[in-house]
Amino acid sequence: MIERLNIIADPRTAASDLQLRVVASTLLNIDVNRIKRIVVTRRSIDARQRVIKVNLSIDIHIDETPSSTLPYTPTVYASIPADAEAAIVVGAGPAGLFAALKLIELGIRPIVLERGKDVDSRRVDLAGISREGIVNPDSNYCFGEGGAGAFSDGKLYTRSKKRGNVEHILAVFHQFGADDNILIDVHPHIGSDRLPSIIRNIRQQIVDSGGEVHFSTRVSNLIIENGKCSGVETESGAKYFGPVILATGHSARDVYRMLHDNGVNMEAKGLAIGVRLEHPQQLIDRIMYHNPSGRGKYLPAAEYSLLCRVDDRAVYSFCMCPGGVVIPAASEPGLLVVNGMSASGRAGRWANSGLVVEVLPEDLPGDDCMKMMRFQEKIEREFFNESGSSSQNAPAQKMTDFVAARDSESLPATSYPPGIHPARLDRMLPSMIASRLRKAFVTFGQRYKGFLSEEATLIGCETRTSAPVRITRDPSSLCHVAVDGLFPAGEGAGYAGGIVSAAIDGERAAQAVYNLFHQHDNSQS
Repeated sequence: MIERLNIIADPRTAASDLQLRVVASTLLNIDVNRIKRIVVTRRSIDARQRVIKVNLSIDIHIDETPSSTLPYTPTVYASIPADAEAAIVVGAGPAGLFAALKLIELGIRPIVLERGKDVDSRRVDLAGISREGIVNPDSNYCFGEGGAGAFSDGKLYTRSKKRGNVEHILAVFHQFGADDNILIDVHPHIGSDRLPSIIRNIRQQIVDSGGEVHFSTRVSNLIIENGKCSGVETESGAKYFGPVILATGHSARDVYRMLHDNGVNMEAKGLAIGVRLEHPQQLIDRIMYHNPSGRGKYLPAAEYSLLCRVDDRAVYSFCMCPGGVVIPAASEPGLLVVNGMSASGRAGRWANSGLVVEVLPEDLPGDDCMKMMRFQEKIEREFFNESGSSSQNAPAQKMTDFVAARDSESLPATSYPPGIHPARLDRMLPSMIASRLRKAFVTFGQRYKGFLSEEATLIGCETRTSAPVRITRDPSSLCHVAVDGLFPAGEGAGYAGGIVSAAIDGERAAQAVYNLFHQHDNSQS
């Protein structure tokens, strides 16, 4: 027999199976020894008040031990014959990988083409960025197996509930090796230390099922005849034929230019630009948990989510990484971009987050679909040039000095591997961004006492929050309006934001490919 309860517990009780058994037995008025297992199915922390509470949904197994506690049925991936219908998947990020898995479910053989290296080989190039400032334009924090999310914490929280089945995406991640906690926590994350092995497992499943995965294979052009996309051509001259799911991520600027040259309809899309803000994690713990002693033994590293409006534009925190590090995220030489990541334990000394300002197409002159991308790129180049060398040493400014519009004579210690140097970020950023950030920091400091701190550092610049371009597509089919057979998907297409929403979009693109293959069958019926 299973009884289900929603309870509110203190952090110590929530962390103890024995304590939960006692609470459950009291609420159900039964002998505690009759409880054979407690299964937590949902968990969230309520830190709005000084007394921290943990909200739990639990299943209480009474008088019998369950044979399995999996809340989902694992997906079975059959073998696809070599002569089966094939589809080309360009990009091995979450949209591309989940598109490939869905194609296998639908009996279509995926051919995945990834410009970067496999997830393990990428590590060498990532180390090269941090130690030597060398950016490989095909293998970096943005490009390579797993996409930008592979080494950016693996956050699985999304507000895109209407786009698809979030629980299904989490279940697939769990099936391929993610921890049980992603099925439970309201804000699930995998961690940059664990996500690579899951990505490796997904790739092995694609290959085992008869699909193909090709690394260091940059797609340079689409094969378009009579308004129909029938395949792709790579930089080496190789050609692959079939419907094309384009899942290249939000940083593949060469792909946007290639699409533009091919007459593919695109439009400028709003994005957000700012800085990466770094605090000592202990300070964030004290602020968010309302406790001078910090988080204590039973609470995780505290996180925050900030939002306000300044001069009719949103200013908000983005990709908050408790116990994390700031990383160099440029995708080509001559640019400087920062991002954040954290390991599964979130046990590092620092907390970091993007603090960014909404920038809309109407904020920039002209009607060119590439104007937001050029604006983004210009800022990244100016931040790189400011450092005066080929390194990724980043300009930085104390948070309090930014607000006061003054030089930083010294900077706090940082997690950013290439290092930081004092600079006037308040002058380097476009004024419409800097002025809004300044006002927002004051607001956030009033909202959370201690947040506007001498110990906090702004590191620039944070620009890759989303795609600067949206590829126009038919919402009913995910097929491009003007080019039949081309299916833009994920963040790079401008229709997703984050790992889960990109994965959902990739699955929808795979379903659209299936519909394309079978539209003749449907018309006959």
